[in-house]
Amino acid sequence: MFEAGCEPDEVACGTMLCAYARWGRHKAMMSFFSAVQERGITPSTAVFNFMLSSLQKKSLHENAISIWKQMTEKGVEPNHFTFTVVIYSLVKEGHAEIAFKTFNQMKSMRFIPEEATYSLLISLISKGGNYDDAFRLYEDMRSQGIIPSNFTCASLLTMYYRKEDYPKALALFEEMERYNIKIDEVIYGLLIRIYGKLGLYEDAQKTFEDVKKLGLISNEKTYTTMAQVHLNAGNIEEALSIMDEMKSNNIPFSNFCYGILLRCHIVKEDLASAEAVFQAFSKTQIPECCFCKDMLNLYMRLGLIEKAKDFIFQIRKIQVEFDEELLKAVMKVFCIEGMVRDAVQLMREFSASKTFEDSLFTQTFSLAIHGNDRFTPTEIASKTLDQPGAMAFELALILFIADGNTMMAEETLKLLLKTANGLSVASQLIRKFTKEGDISKAGNLYKLLMKLGRKPEDVASASLINFYGKQKNLREALNVFASVADSSRTGSLLYNSIVDSYNRCDKQEEAYMFYKEEMEKGHVLGPVAISMLVNGLSNCGRYIEAEDIIHTSLRANLELDTVAYNTFIKAMLEAGKLRFATRVYEHMLSSSVTPSIQTYNTMISVYGRGRNLDKAVQTFDMAQKMGISLDEKAYTNLICYYGKAGKYDEASNLFVKMQEAGIKPGQVSYNVMINIYAAAGLYQEAEVLVHSMRSSGCSPDSLTYLALIKAYTRGAEYSEAENALDSMQKEGIPPSCAHFNVLLSGFAKGGLIGEVERIYNNLMNAGLQPDLESNRIMLRCYMDYGHVEEGISFFERISKSIKPDRFIMGAAVHLYRSAGFELKAEDVLRSMNSLGIPFLENLEVGSRLKAD
Repeated sequence: MFEAGCEPDEVACGTMLCAYARWGRHKAMMSFFSAVQERGITPSTAVFNFMLSSLQKKSLHENAISIWKQMTEKGVEPNHFTFTVVIYSLVKEGHAEIAFKTFNQMKSMRFIPEEATYSLLISLISKGGNYDDAFRLYEDMRSQGIIPSNFTCASLLTMYYRKEDYPKALALFEEMERYNIKIDEVIYGLLIRIYGKLGLYEDAQKTFEDVKKLGLISNEKTYTTMAQVHLNAGNIEEALSIMDEMKSNNIPFSNFCYGILLRCHIVKEDLASAEAVFQAFSKTQIPECCFCKDMLNLYMRLGLIEKAKDFIFQIRKIQVEFDEELLKAVMKVFCIEGMVRDAVQLMREFSASKTFEDSLFTQTFSLAIHGNDRFTPTEIASKTLDQPGAMAFELALILFIADGNTMMAEETLKLLLKTANGLSVASQLIRKFTKEGDISKAGNLYKLLMKLGRKPEDVASASLINFYGKQKNLREALNVFASVADSSRTGSLLYNSIVDSYNRCDKQEEAYMFYKEEMEKGHVLGPVAISMLVNGLSNCGRYIEAEDIIHTSLRANLELDTVAYNTFIKAMLEAGKLRFATRVYEHMLSSSVTPSIQTYNTMISVYGRGRNLDKAVQTFDMAQKMGISLDEKAYTNLICYYGKAGKYDEASNLFVKMQEAGIKPGQVSYNVMINIYAAAGLYQEAEVLVHSMRSSGCSPDSLTYLALIKAYTRGAEYSEAENALDSMQKEGIPPSCAHFNVLLSGFAKGGLIGEVERIYNNLMNAGLQPDLESNRIMLRCYMDYGHVEEGISFFERISKSIKPDRFIMGAAVHLYRSAGFELKAEDVLRSMNSLGIPFLENLEVGSRLKAD
C-alpha cells in the first residue's frame, strides 16, 4: 500500500482517505485507514468528517461508529458536523444511551445541535414512552430559537395523542400554523383523531374536508381515521359515507377498513350488510378473531342462536386461530344453549394448546367442570377468582342450568363456594341474570345457594327484590327479603330495595307498618330507606305517617345524610308544617350535616311561605358564604318571595344579579319576574322584560302572556292587553279562559258593561267554554252595577250548564229579589239548602253605584 522508503505525511494520507470516500470504495478506505493508524499518522478533523459522512450516506453506521471511536481515542477534536453525523449513526444502530451522552458532550462544547438532531432524539424518546424527557428536549430546542420541522411536530403530536394530552397537541398545531411549518397528511390525520377524542366532531370533519381540498390524501389512513371518529361518535351513516367515498376513489381496503365497515353494520344491526362484509374479507384471508367475535355477538344480540351455531362451525372449518376473547364468545353460545358435549370438547382441545397453556379462563373452566377430579381441596380453596376465572365459573353454571342438570349445577356451585371469593362471584352472577331480565336463571341459582346453606350477598338479594318490585310483584319481593333478612345483620341494601318495592307497588301504608314492626324489633333501616319511605308517604298525601317517621328519626338521633334531611324538610313543607320543617333544618345543622343547594332552595321556600322574608334572604346569603354555586332555581325562588312581599325593586335587583353571576334566565325565571311587575301594574317594565326574553332566545309561552296581560290591565292599558291577546294567538299559542278573565275583571271593575260583554263573547268565539271564574266575573259585574235584568238573563242562560256555586246562586237570589221575583228566589234558595250550600247574605245589588 505504501512504497518502501516513501513514507506519506498527514496531508497525503488525508487526501488519499478522502479520495477513497469520494469514489465510494469504503472497504479500501477502511483498510488504508488501518494502515495509516499503524504508522502513527492521525488525520485531521476534516478528514475524519469526510469519512464519517461518506459511511453514513451508505448506511455503514457500524463503520462510522468505529471511526468515531478512533477519532476520540486519538484526541482529535470533533466539530459541529462530527457530532451531527455520529449521533445519527448511533441512533440508527440502536445505541440510544451513547447517542445521548454524545449529544450532551456536543452541547457541553457549546455547539448548538441542528433541528434534525433534536428531531431524531425526540422521536427516539417518544417511541420509548419517555414523554416528559421528549418534551424537555423539545423545550430545549425551542429555547435555542430553532423552528421545529413537520417531522418533529408529527413525533410530538403522536406523543401527546398517546398521552391523551390533547390541549398541548392543539397548542402545537397552532404553533405550526404560526411559523408556517408544512402540515402533511400524517399531521392532519393526527389532528382529526385528537378532535374526535375531544368530541369536536365538526372540527374533525372540517379538517378532513380541508385535507381533501388540498389534495393531500394519498392512502386509506386518513379516510379510516375520519370514519373511525364518526363511528366512535355514533354517526354511523357518516362513517359509511366515508367508506363509500373510498370505494368510489378505488382505494383498496385494509384489514382496519374492513373492521370499521363491519362495526358500522353491527352497530346498526344490519345483519345482511355485516355478513356481506365478513364474506368479502374472508375470501382474501382468514378473518381476524375480533371480526369473528363481533359477528358472533351480533347473532346473539339478535337472538339468532342457530345462525350463531352455524357461524361457529364455519370459522372452525376455515381454521380461524382463536384468541381468548373469541373462545369466551363461542363458549358463551354453547353454555347458553346447554351444549355440554360441545363445550367440554372445545375446552379440552384449547386447554391442550400452547396458546392457552397460561390462560386463567381455560384453567378455571376445567376446575369448574372437573374440580374434584383434577384439583385438591387445598388448591381449590386457595384460588381467588379474577375476571376470567369468575367468567369461567359463570359459564359453567349457565351451561348446567340451561341443560337442566341441577345436580351438576349444584356440584359446580359447591366448587365455586370453596374458592376464596366464590360467594361473591355467585352473588354477582345472580345480579347479572336479574339485570338482563333472566329471572329464571337468577331464581334457580338463588335457590341453589340457599339449599347449600349460603345466603347470597345483599347485592344479589337486593337485585331480586328490586326486580320483583318493578314487576309490582310485592309477594315475591317479600319472600326474598324474608329468606335473607337477619334479626341482627339485615343490611341497608335489603331495606332500601324492599321499601322501594312497597313504593313501586303503591303500598305506602304497608311500608309504614313494615317500618313500625322493624323499629319495634330494634332494627334500623338506614337513611336511604327512611328517606324513600318518607318520600313515598308524602307523595301520596300521608303526611301524618311521614311526620311520625321524621319525629322518630330525630328523637333517636339516627345518623342521617343530606338527602334524608332534604326529603324530611320537603315533606313537611308540602304538608304545611313550616315550623317543623325549620326544626328539621336546625337539627341538620346541629348534627354537622352539610346542607346542599337543594337544602337551601327548600328552606327559602319554607321561610317564604311562612312570610319570614328576612330568614329567606339570610338562607340565600348563607349559601353564598358557604361557597355553594347557587343555581337559577335558588335565585328565582327568592325573587318570587320578594314579589309576594311587594318588594319589587329587590326582586328586580336580584334578577339582574343572577345574570351578572353568569346564570341565563330561563322561561320560568322570566315569567316570575314579569308576574311581579304585573302585580305592581308596572307594564312598561314587563314589556321591556318580554323583549329581553325574546332577544336571549327564550320564547314567551302562555304564562308569559298571562302575566303581560295582567300588567297592561293593572295599568289600565286595556287596548295593549287586547293586542297582547291577539299576538299570542298569531304566534300559535292558544289562549285560555284565564287570559280573557284578566281583561273581563279589568273592564268589570271599571263598570264597562259593554266591554265586559264583548270580551266574554270573544272568549266563546275563540272556541273556549267559559269557566267558573268567567261566569262569576260577569254576574258580579251585573249585580254590582245594578243591571238586574241582564244579570237574571245571564244566570238563567248558564244555570243548567254549570256546577252549583255559592256565589253565582247567592247572586241570583239577590237579583231575583231585587226584581220582585220572590218565588224564583225561593226556588234557588231551596236548591242551595238541599245541596248544603250556605247563602251569602252580605251581597248587595248596585253596591258599586252607591259607592260612586
